[in-house]
Amino acid sequence: MLLHLFKNTHIAPLAACLALASPGAAEEIWISNEKDDTLSVIDVATLEVIRTIPTGERPRGITFSKDYSVLYICASDSDTVQVMDPETGEILHELPSGEDPEQFVLHPDDRHLYIANEDDAITTVVDTETRKVVAQIDVGIEPEGMAVSPDGAIAITTSETTNMAHWIDTETQELFANTLVDSRPRHAEFTAGGSELWVSAEIGGTISIFDVATQAEKGKIEFAIDGIHPDRVQPVGFEFTADEKTAFVALGPSNHIAAVNAETYEVEDYILVGRRVWHMDFNSDKSLLFTTNGVSGDVTVVDVANREPIKTIKVGRFPWGAALRP
Repeated sequence: MLLHLFKNTHIAPLAACLALASPGAAEEIWISNEKDDTLSVIDVATLEVIRTIPTGERPRGITFSKDYSVLYICASDSDTVQVMDPETGEILHELPSGEDPEQFVLHPDDRHLYIANEDDAITTVVDTETRKVVAQIDVGIEPEGMAVSPDGAIAITTSETTNMAHWIDTETQELFANTLVDSRPRHAEFTAGGSELWVSAEIGGTISIFDVATQAEKGKIEFAIDGIHPDRVQPVGFEFTADEKTAFVALGPSNHIAAVNAETYEVEDYILVGRRVWHMDFNSDKSLLFTTNGVSGDVTVVDVANREPIKTIKVGRFPWGAALRP
């Protein structure tokens, strides 16, 4: 556990956060463990793992339907998307996904999944109701990151080797733009208003910000942590706070996340978490942030207001994805 690394003064924020949690809410954070072929379910009220559920091979991306009645799982090495009943942990059925599904995003219509297929250099669009592929879109080499605009009009695929963000018109299912980013883009997110697209570049060490209306780059964020070689500072997943004033960015083998001012694009803080931090998600009121730390096999819980780690939770081997179930 990393808890011994943190000051005793962090115990007070932990107690305060637990006191604010509602026992009746039964909020959960679901974690995919890609080396164990399992999911770990964390109770937000107690900050303990309460369930471990088997999945297909190498689960990575996970996301819930809008009503949280089903969980979609990218079982990368099983070449499928599994659909799970979160109440029972039962796999209800599988969806065609193309080879090696890495990440995906659910369209706001709650029906269409946009899936990045790393081995095939395509984005596959699956109708979750008919369980059929409705489109396959050629993109760059080694696609991974996926995002969809809040209005559902645009989907984004990032390609790690081509170093591009590919812009897809979701009505025609065709590319309408390609924009260069720095080396090995891994994750993309639209801001809630849909005016900006952020794309992280793992090897480039940056996040590029694009104006959605013009697809023009409008800013770039760089990272530097005292005492850590720049090669180890590798931005991957990130999430915005409720007011969208801050973005928390996972910085891979630097073992830190960054707190970035989303208006000025300046880094305000670095926070120590577990080893090789990949992705993250918030609890429902976004007071707590849960980071997946692949190499240390744990999740760090961060008090968002104080920007302090308050607990480390052991999960499975190589935790990767995180998703809230309120």
